[in-house]
Amino acid sequence: MQKLTCALLVDDDQTNNYLNQLLLKRLQVTDKLLIALNGQEALNLVKEHCQDASPSCPALILLDVKMPVMNGFEFLEAYAQLPLPQKQAIIIVMLTTSLHPQDMERVQKLNIDGFLSKPLTKEKVEGVLKTYFNRHLPPS
Repeated sequence: MQKLTCALLVDDDQTNNYLNQLLLKRLQVTDKLLIALNGQEALNLVKEHCQDASPSCPALILLDVKMPVMNGFEFLEAYAQLPLPQKQAIIIVMLTTSLHPQDMERVQKLNIDGFLSKPLTKEKVEGVLKTYFNRHLPPS
């Protein structure tokens, strides 16, 4: 499988980040993995890595909903305002434990590509790769 150039994990839970990082490395999804603990850190990383058509710009953002400082919804609102040349090529998938109907309704109205419930699994990663990147994990 051709790896993604870069992916960004956005979650305030260090354990989730650690486990998701291990999973993505084991599955060889990407060569470069960025991690942000909240939406503001994620926004700063996107601004830093996506100003030019840089290979360090994340092709995939896995975004938690409930975080301090700036939550996933606030990140998406701020992200929508960014004047990035390759914004259309970035896939954003919300990854959350919140299946609250109000959150689900909000997610439907947002400009995101997908929504997954936690925890992230090999099958969910494979689904994202297949659906959005037309790629498959190598057989294990």
